[in-house]
Amino acid sequence: MKPNLIIHGAAGRMGRRLLALAVETGEFDLIAAVDRAEHPDIGTDAGLAAGIGEINVQLDSAFPATADIVIDFSLPEATEKVVDYCRDNNVALVTGTTGLDEGVIEKMGVVAERIAIVQASNMSVGMNVLFSLVGKVANMVGADYDIEIVEAHHRFKKDSPSGTALTLAENIAKETGRPWPGCLVHGREGKVVPRQAGTIGMHAIRGGDITGEHSVILSTLGETLKLSHSAHNRDNFVRGALRAAKWLVGRPAGLYSMADVLGL
Repeated sequence: MKPNLIIHGAAGRMGRRLLALAVETGEFDLIAAVDRAEHPDIGTDAGLAAGIGEINVQLDSAFPATADIVIDFSLPEATEKVVDYCRDNNVALVTGTTGLDEGVIEKMGVVAERIAIVQASNMSVGMNVLFSLVGKVANMVGADYDIEIVEAHHRFKKDSPSGTALTLAENIAKETGRPWPGCLVHGREGKVVPRQAGTIGMHAIRGGDITGEHSVILSTLGETLKLSHSAHNRDNFVRGALRAAKWLVGRPAGLYSMADVLGL
């Protein structure tokens, strides 16, 4: 039997692609497409909103009584409502919403004692491989290598730096013993701003329709090593989220990562 799926944030850019590819895979029974009540497409067929034709599932602002799993790509202020719904109805949750405040993250940890949750700043398979590598590489090259992270996204992205860039930096900090988040330096401005040893520089670019680019630069006197990932479109994040959802169904309660999903 196919797991019953709810997509939250279904009218957004990521939500529409999630809906389209979830239908395309045929591995889920899409029972609800949920978004904020004020969205102009509420009440219309969610398939039409996603550009795939009618699927007989209306875009709605209310959750159904039950489901097997929710995939959430929405806004930070909406995610707490999803966590509450999943807790109250024993529904597994996959969330890739970024920019969450500490209160929601802490609540997710508590709720994960009752339900299974996959929470990740980036659902891309390739990026999660990079997450697993950056700390190891930083240790391999040693403390004499300066580390800078540069990320680029479309002009509409609300949070900065990206959750992905922060995860890269945090993994490096944990692996190399740097204080977190005290080791971060966000951009540089001024006439006298020499680089401080042990810091991780963080730089954000916003422009056009850039889907997502991240580079970790490790540089010392005489050479530079770059580790980078480029997203060609949103589908790689969507396919990772669907993979996580399929993996999560039937798992015991707990807070899981994409590393768990991928066995990294």
